[in-house]
Amino acid sequence: MCDTFIALADATIDGSVIFGKNSDRPAGEIQDIVTFPAQSYPKGQQVQCTYIEIPQLEQTFAVVLSKPRWMWGAEMGANECGVVLGNEAVWTTQPCQPTGLLGMDLVRLGLERGGTAFAAVQVIINLLEQYGQGGNCAEHFSFTYHNSFLIADCQEAWVVETAGRYWVTERVTQGTRSISNNLSIRGKGDLRHPEMIADAIAQKLCSSESEFDFTELFSEGGIEDSLSLDSRAGRVRSLCRLHQGQFTIETAKSILRDHQGHICMHGEFETRGSQISRLSSQSCEHWLIDHPFPCQREYKRAEFPETLAVTKNYYHG
Repeated sequence: MCDTFIALADATIDGSVIFGKNSDRPAGEIQDIVTFPAQSYPKGQQVQCTYIEIPQLEQTFAVVLSKPRWMWGAEMGANECGVVLGNEAVWTTQPCQPTGLLGMDLVRLGLERGGTAFAAVQVIINLLEQYGQGGNCAEHFSFTYHNSFLIADCQEAWVVETAGRYWVTERVTQGTRSISNNLSIRGKGDLRHPEMIADAIAQKLCSSESEFDFTELFSEGGIEDSLSLDSRAGRVRSLCRLHQGQFTIETAKSILRDHQGHICMHGEFETRGSQISRLSSQSCEHWLIDHPFPCQREYKRAEFPETLAVTKNYYHG
């Protein structure tokens, strides 16, 4: 139950890129802000994610993460290269695997391994194809879902949406973009799982590539062509568009503290953490809240731990 948005340079008042996310989790769950330095690992080492082990890279980037304490992965965060990333729960027609990488594991892996937004996209889709997504997403009760992701740096932004083993991407080229707890990429996107359209045709979900629509075919319970302004997704989208060309850090704060569409969520699920980032070629700044309810808290500047210089041979898959 989260909302994530991006305002690109043409939408902000100062030409920076502004990213924001509220992390809505079960009431009472502890969410921490943690930092990990850039690290080198011996060849062949494994990393234990929430449920499964996968091979570790020989070099990872320094990261700032907002993560539920009980899991390895993170809801959102940033890395030292100026990449920001957040995920959303989505419910689809495809079955959930009993185990695999959580969407939150993929957030952390994308940040630790992706030196650009597009490199982080490649990390996520490559790991999805190798290990799949799956496993319980809550600490004390059964809660499973698939994931969407918003990834950005100061140069570009991408949305990645998934339905089981299938994935599709959309490059965000101007203005603002937001994601919530529903699929939102229409048509076949910019990049996609290589077998997805052929499988959909074989299963008679559509009759041709031109008829393929990711959101329409894979959304559980159908879709709304026009999002209600009373919904969180509709409210965030409306507020982002309202400030087109005048978007600031204060705009981001006001959106994440908004109650009209339950963007700042109170109740059985509640906003347990929040992040705002400003990205530019000169500098990247990140502010986070590690307690419930951004409507009641001030954002605090996050710093990366001091580490040795990291190689700029960024991982691309």
